[in-house]
Amino acid sequence: MSAGIVVTDQIFGDVAREREMAQRLEIPFADHQCSTEDETVEAVAGAQVVFVNFAPISRRVLEAMDAAAVVIRYGIGYDNVDVAAAAELGIRVCNVPDYGADTVADHAVALLLTLLRRIKLLDRAVHTRGWLRPGDLGPLPGFADSTVGLIGTGRIGRGVAARLKPFGFRILAHDPYIDPAQLADAGIEPVELPALLESAHAVSLHAPLTEANHHLIDAEALGRMRPGAVLVNTSRGGLVDHSALADALDNGHLGGAALDVFEPEPLPEDSRLRNFDNVLLTPHAAFYSDASLANLQRMATEEAGRALSGQPLRCQVA
Repeated sequence: MSAGIVVTDQIFGDVAREREMAQRLEIPFADHQCSTEDETVEAVAGAQVVFVNFAPISRRVLEAMDAAAVVIRYGIGYDNVDVAAAAELGIRVCNVPDYGADTVADHAVALLLTLLRRIKLLDRAVHTRGWLRPGDLGPLPGFADSTVGLIGTGRIGRGVAARLKPFGFRILAHDPYIDPAQLADAGIEPVELPALLESAHAVSLHAPLTEANHHLIDAEALGRMRPGAVLVNTSRGGLVDHSALADALDNGHLGGAALDVFEPEPLPEDSRLRNFDNVLLTPHAAFYSDASLANLQRMATEEAGRALSGQPLRCQVA
């Protein structure tokens, strides 16, 4: 029997909140762990509400749903959903953009500070070489003498700026969708992308992935970055050309990188990025905390309740 409410996949381990809502409304419920298109098509057949984490929501998957279905993405990005096809089919798509902005900002700042202070390199030297003189790793600017460039200044980008300000960093930002006066009021200097890349000791990405900015950080952009600069990406893997990044690390132009998101995910076992001591890799975990996961499920379920009761949706993206 097809279900009215379907969870295609999830990382929570418990969908009690979603299940309880279905029981209360007397709507069939199903919880899956789909990873392929075929599995997802079968899971969502006739569904009215579909919760999705990473499963592919292609046109074929969308066509299997109820004609008036609503897709709710557990998270901020929705690049695994064919929103153009959804719009053509009359299926609404929502995300949950504000469940864990603070947690992601915390993670991004932790990665950035770790890179700038070369913590991983220092730790590895003590573990493998016994000791070293701090100067053996070369010059090390203090935070008050360093510039951070933010690409994207939504909730997370501005959260990163707020966390970095007390350290004394100069903070630049490029965001064509934000009034420069708003950034200036927050103590952030608005600049064009080339100027940001050329000036920043650390570049942190906080932009959504679109067709227009796929591989925004490519070989040309990396070449513009100042020698020894570091790159942090907690946004979407497709913003960065991983091959070009590996080249820039291999030739010593960049001082390091920290990546929480990849293209594709999981990061392939043979990825060159696994080979560098000055690269931090985390498994798409920037969003993860007890509080953020609870918020995510609560807010997603509340959106489903609005969809099923005919109320306006809070965060419709298509």
